[in-house]
Amino acid sequence: MTDNKRLAFSIIQFLHDQLQSGNLSSGAQESLEVAVQCLETAFEVSTDDQSLAVPMTLPEIFASATVKHPAQSQVNNNSTPNSISEEQRAEAERLKTDGNDQMKVENFGAAVEFYSKAIALNPQNAVYYCNRAAAYSKLGNYAGAVQDCEQAISIDPNYSKAYGRMGLALASLNKHTEAASYYKKALELDPDNDTYKTNLKIAEEKMETSSPTAGMGGVDLAGLLSNPGFMNMVRPQTLMSGMMSGAYGGMGGGVGGGVAPGAGAGAGAGAGAAAPGAAGAGDLSGLIQAGQQFAQQMQQQNPELIEQLRSQIRNRTPSSNEEQP
Repeated sequence: MTDNKRLAFSIIQFLHDQLQSGNLSSGAQESLEVAVQCLETAFEVSTDDQSLAVPMTLPEIFASATVKHPAQSQVNNNSTPNSISEEQRAEAERLKTDGNDQMKVENFGAAVEFYSKAIALNPQNAVYYCNRAAAYSKLGNYAGAVQDCEQAISIDPNYSKAYGRMGLALASLNKHTEAASYYKKALELDPDNDTYKTNLKIAEEKMETSSPTAGMGGVDLAGLLSNPGFMNMVRPQTLMSGMMSGAYGGMGGGVGGGVAPGAGAGAGAGAGAAAPGAAGAGDLSGLIQAGQQFAQQMQQQNPELIEQLRSQIRNRTPSSNEEQP
C-alpha cells in the first residue's frame, strides 16, 4: 500500500506544479484542484507528508522510462532470461513466494502487487504471469486473467497450468466452448490431472445446456415450445379446464351445488349455504388442489418431458475447481 501512496503523492505533486505554473485557465485550475482533493482523500495522503517523496519527480521518471537509445530499446524488446542478473532472478523468486503467501490468506490484491513486481524483474517467467492470473480471477478480473494466461503460454507453450487457468477464466466469462478447448490442451500436457478432467466435464455440460433461448434455471424453453405434448397441456382451454375442475369440482360443493359421491341432499344444501367468511379459505384450498392436479396431469400425459426437466435441473453444477499457485 505504501507504494500506491508514493505514486499518488507523486501525481499530486505533479498537479500542484501544474497549478503553480500559471499556464492554465481558471476552469482547468479548478478541475485540477478538485482532482488533488479527490486523490488526497482516496489515498489518505498529503503534500505535507514528505516521507512519501521519491528522489525523482513524475516527469523525470516518465522521461527516463521513455527516452532511450535505439540500441537499448532493441535489447529491452528482445530480452532473454540470460539478460537478467542472478540478483534480479533471486529477488523475483522471493516476490513470487510473497505473492503465494498472500494468496493463502486470501489477500488477492496484495498478491497481484507481488507478482507484478516479480514480472517487472523477470518478465520471461511464465509462472509469474500464471500466478497473477489466479489472483486476478479471485478478484473477478477475468479479462486480466485471460491476458496473463496468454502471456504465460506465449513464453512456455507446454505449461499445462496456464491452459487450465485460461479455461477457468473463460468459463467465468461464460465462454464454455473456448474453455473446453483449453482444458483439453491442459489434459494433453497433464493427462492424470483430475482437476482438468472435472472442469472439462463441467464445461462440456454447460455447452450442452447453454442456449440463446434458455432460461428458468437452465430449462430449454425452445425445446418446450416445440414439444406438442407440453403445448397441448398449456393451451388456455386445457389449463383453465383443469384449474376450474380442481378449484370447484374438488371442493365438495360450491357453484352448481356439486355434491361428493354418496352424500345426501342435505349435504349438498349445507355446502351451498356455507358462510361467506369461509369462501376465501375454500378458494385457496381449491387452488392448491388444482395446482397439484395439474402437476399430476403433466406427469401422466408426458412423463418423459417431466423427467427431462428434472434431469436438467439436477445437472446444474457448482463452480469450477481451481488449483492454488
